Amino acid sequence: MNNAASSVLPRVSCLQLATAPQEHPHPNHWLMGHPPLPSRRRGESPSEHLPVVIWFPLQADGPRGLGFGLLVGVAPSTHYTIPAMAAGVFKSFMRDFFAVKYDDQQSDPQSERIDGNGRHYPNCSSDVWLRSCEREIVDPIEGHVSGHIPSWITGSLLRNGPGSWKVGDMTFGHLFDCSALLHRFAIKNGRVTYQNRFVDTETLRKNRAAQRIVVTEFGTAAVPDPCHSIFDRFAAIFRPDSGSDNSMISIYPFGDQYYTFTETPFMHRINPCTLATEARICTTDFVGVVNHTSHPHVLPSGTVYNLGTTMTRSGPAYTILCFPHGRQMFEDAHVVATLPCRWKLHPGYMHTFGLTDHYFVIVEQPLSVSLTEYVKAQVQGQNLSACLKWFEDRPTLFHLIDRSSGKLVQTYASEAFFYLHIINCFELDGHVVVDICSYRNPEMINCMYLEAISNMQSNPNYASLFRGRPLRFVLPLGTVPPPSSEKRNLVRSLSLAGLSPPKARRTMKHSASQYEDISYMPTNGRQETPAEESPTGFEKTGCKVEDNMINLVTLEGSAAEAYRATSGIFLRPEMLCNWGCETPRIYYEQYMGKNYRYFYAISSDVDAENPGTLIKVDVWNKTCLTWCEDNVYPSEPIFVPAPEPKSEDDGVILASMVVGGLNDRYVGLIVLCAKTMTELGRCDFHTNGPVPKCLHGWFAPNAV
Repeated sequence: MNNAASSVLPRVSCLQLATAPQEHPHPNHWLMGHPPLPSRRRGESPSEHLPVVIWFPLQADGPRGLGFGLLVGVAPSTHYTIPAMAAGVFKSFMRDFFAVKYDDQQSDPQSERIDGNGRHYPNCSSDVWLRSCEREIVDPIEGHVSGHIPSWITGSLLRNGPGSWKVGDMTFGHLFDCSALLHRFAIKNGRVTYQNRFVDTETLRKNRAAQRIVVTEFGTAAVPDPCHSIFDRFAAIFRPDSGSDNSMISIYPFGDQYYTFTETPFMHRINPCTLATEARICTTDFVGVVNHTSHPHVLPSGTVYNLGTTMTRSGPAYTILCFPHGRQMFEDAHVVATLPCRWKLHPGYMHTFGLTDHYFVIVEQPLSVSLTEYVKAQVQGQNLSACLKWFEDRPTLFHLIDRSSGKLVQTYASEAFFYLHIINCFELDGHVVVDICSYRNPEMINCMYLEAISNMQSNPNYASLFRGRPLRFVLPLGTVPPPSSEKRNLVRSLSLAGLSPPKARRTMKHSASQYEDISYMPTNGRQETPAEESPTGFEKTGCKVEDNMINLVTLEGSAAEAYRATSGIFLRPEMLCNWGCETPRIYYEQYMGKNYRYFYAISSDVDAENPGTLIKVDVWNKTCLTWCEDNVYPSEPIFVPAPEPKSEDDGVILASMVVGGLNDRYVGLIVLCAKTMTELGRCDFHTNGPVPKCLHGWFAPNAV
């Protein structure tokens, strides 16, 4: 990323695929980095002076259309046949072939071979993300329980996530595009049942009726409808119901009802006992937002807050939405705070937000949604990821908004970083603490394209592109900086998804910091002599360091820092643990927005000894406890407190799990002691079809 903003090519951006010659229509059938030489097609008469080069596509396990191929050179007068061989033999041949031909230093000086078969991450099975549910399990099935599942656990673990990559003969391009699938583990008296059903969305019905993808998703463009003119597509921009309602990210309660969420303004009410889809809600009808996050906050009172984006006369703005607890939560919904986006044509990408006793916390990262590119994508029928732009030399901003008045209290800045999930926020001794699962940049979004997941074993940089760490930012209160006359200029940015990429090249160029660990962020610029410290990023973000720098963070035991600069307060975080953590959860009912000690997460380190590790992080002592099992891949760990808990971690961890490899019809529930992260019991199910890995969920007590 040598320019002001990075260009990240869609679908194949982090794979470093060789560019496909125009005469070959299927680049996904080529060898990674070794495209076939120009050749005659099968059946044509070979020249008497040239050898025949034949390209044999070999279908591999996985989604339709992905596979490997074999180049065979044959003398003109010789006739060869390829005997039928098992796909596994061909895969072994290809791995051996690459193990010989791949030149680490020439292809990437930073790459490192992990095993002799050319697999960079031999402990990681990416196939768990590539499965498609072929048959719903409407009626609950009972599994086999081993160990002990506490009898006091009564309720349903509800899960949401990608359910199917396929529509007819077509395949979605990105994990976020897959049809939403619900899972339910009903627990009562130490016994467990399992079932799953697709969310009955308008998008699913349209796609199934047409047997093709007819609704554009994040990373997949719809098949053009010849009946719709360019004017129809332009008019659809202003209709909120024209986009996808595929709510496949999360599940949250509104009162005693449960809703599935995505980042569009649609949510679906589901029955927590049957998983039937009962209704669709469009938030735009009640509060006028164009989208909202996938992770609202549910207060102990039952009131729900969420962060949305709306259009105002002065440009796009972030709005805090309140859904008061009661019988008419949507009808009574209203806006309690509004904050203008820092760039009028580039509102920030928001997946979540924070909440404390007195503040709403909006973390505005420099990953934005370009409104001009959005209009262009809609008119030209392109996927929505083409609208994302990453401004790597602009800071990430932390906005504190007073919950009682709805007014902006203060804004802080840090080095640019990307995030999806805020772990927790709270106030302590004149500071606001914000814990975030952070990444150096948004390349991890590209790592979730179909090709990226399918070919990760051949990509030496996949792990570094997905590298994240949990960071703690500490915002000192009562340190309002002097007003700044500096203006934030919007620098030119190339599309994150490569909407208008340069001419095709063999590999995507990366900056020197592309593969740096996010742990660089809390440690960069530190000198042995504290008086000579200079927080890296001030010049980069337009903040000028004052000569007499004083760390404004006075929180006992904290290594985080904050410095007064000419244009604001600049933050430097501390790292909470040296694990990649994702889908973090806490004892939410008691410690959301409060000073807490523990969070639980899944590992996001694909190059770890066991990528399927569950992690418990003690943020006070910066220590971790883990649980893992070979070839087992749990999902988001949900904390369920014991009856009358005596401590913050007095309870159990519930997590659904799948296994890698050929056993794609297995799904299970693991129950861990939250104190020790040791297994109490599990329940194993063998289903009538593949079960995909899920994303987020909720424990619904007494829903049995």
